[in-house]
Amino acid sequence: MSGAVASLGMYDHPAQRWANDALWQAIAAHLAAGGVAAPDALDRARPVEAIWRDPRLLLAQCCGYPLVTDPALALRVVAVPHYAVPDCAPGRHASRVLVRADDPATTLAELRGRRAAVNALSSNTGANLFRAALAGEPLDQVFAAVVETGSHRASAAAVRDGVADVAAVDAVSYAALARDEPDAVAGLRQLALTRSSPALPFVTARATPAALVAALRDALHAAVHDPALARARAALFLADVAPASVHRYVALRALH
Repeated sequence: MSGAVASLGMYDHPAQRWANDALWQAIAAHLAAGGVAAPDALDRARPVEAIWRDPRLLLAQCCGYPLVTDPALALRVVAVPHYAVPDCAPGRHASRVLVRADDPATTLAELRGRRAAVNALSSNTGANLFRAALAGEPLDQVFAAVVETGSHRASAAAVRDGVADVAAVDAVSYAALARDEPDAVAGLRQLALTRSSPALPFVTARATPAALVAALRDALHAAVHDPALARARAALFLADVAPASVHRYVALRALH
């Protein structure tokens, strides 16, 4: 793929960037050994949403909700990751619904009419699973205000700093923040855990040939089972990958 691009930007907190770089170098080397030209470095210059729309996309991770709800996303699912994070079964993830530690609420129902933070309204973990935890009610009908923050870290900060009263934060992102940036979640507590859904898929451009998709799957599998990458995988909580297709994500359209 001429001028191909790659991104691992969905779980790329500052303390994890070296690990994503190591993982990508291993994937790229495996592809090169099979005659596939891969970019030397990950694209961190553009938002992930722009990278998903690049027809030169070789490999990235995508949020599962826009994958199946945005007709402009011409993507093909390569694999689903397994994360070694509490409350996340293999191939699945969930969101932790967070409030301030001193908030008296004991149930989500007690937060009706207050303020919520979401990383993006199109986010599965930040908004879609949150909405499902509220029996499918639109967030703007449950809460007096919904603040779109741009990231799970910023959503946690909005609750911590009193800008919002509640947020749903991806459990894998939360694990990274709690381990590497504990101040980011200090003063917060988990009020609820959402249902689980398929974890963030590895994707490629929809036009990627089947033979190249197979090569990408082989390269991911090799990287996830390379003993030399054990420390990098631990930094990313990445335990395994499995081949997958978009069909695994279709149910996200109608969670309630």
